[in-house]
Amino acid sequence: MANVVRAAIAQTEWTGDKDSMIAEHVRLAREASAQGAQVMCFQELFYGPYFCQVQDAKFYEYAESIPEGPTTSLMADLAKELGMVLVLPMYEEEQPGLLYNTAAVIDADGTYLGKYRKNHIPQVKGFWEKFYFRPGNLGYPVFDTAVGKVGVYICYDRHFPEGWRALGLNGAQIVFNPSATSRGLSAYLWQLEQTAAAAANMYFVGAINRVGVEDLGDNDFYGTSYFANPRGQFVEGTASDRDAELVVRDLDLDQIAETRNQWAFYRDRRPETYGDLCAD
Repeated sequence: MANVVRAAIAQTEWTGDKDSMIAEHVRLAREASAQGAQVMCFQELFYGPYFCQVQDAKFYEYAESIPEGPTTSLMADLAKELGMVLVLPMYEEEQPGLLYNTAAVIDADGTYLGKYRKNHIPQVKGFWEKFYFRPGNLGYPVFDTAVGKVGVYICYDRHFPEGWRALGLNGAQIVFNPSATSRGLSAYLWQLEQTAAAAANMYFVGAINRVGVEDLGDNDFYGTSYFANPRGQFVEGTASDRDAELVVRDLDLDQIAETRNQWAFYRDRRPETYGDLCAD
């Protein structure tokens, strides 16, 4: 019998305030659950705008403690109620002045399993992230959930193949990459890099983007969220490039072993020859 996990991702527009964004994602989680989803990931910084389009300290107020903060607690209760694993990309305050771009992982029984902190932080026009976030310091954890081993990479991380590989070597079967990616220079990479990462590491990738133009800048977020299978192929196509959408797909985890037995990329790695890659 196939080992199939029904997984969900959601791309949404900024509603204008934190409370309504949280309410919308609760609604989407309930809708995904009604469709049989067992695991779901939201978009990057899911309850806020993508405030990194500007540099303004007023947006520090969006940061919360994880897991002690109210949003993690609310979503843990929701995960338990729905029996669904939830991946929650949030703005984390470890303590005043120590802020991270983080994803909390909640198991299907409501248990907080841990968090991933975005490791690679950009600082370019429209993406002023170093103003808001410290680089992650938790490595590349993989979480043993009710649906299998889940990893997280966040937005700009996806341009760096080393983390994808670390997640695979750490046992990930599904890796979610929640993002805030706009039309322009990186658009052509969106359907290239993450499918390539799925193929190179022979696991499933859930690529999540937001949609719309927010009032903080002219970034036009183009959605096109999707799942890629271990061969780097789209699972039943991509989402809209304009509209909010809930994407629910069946992921056959047996394809991971099937693909790895065929390609054997991990067997044929030569880590003893890669030392120069880690040099400054």
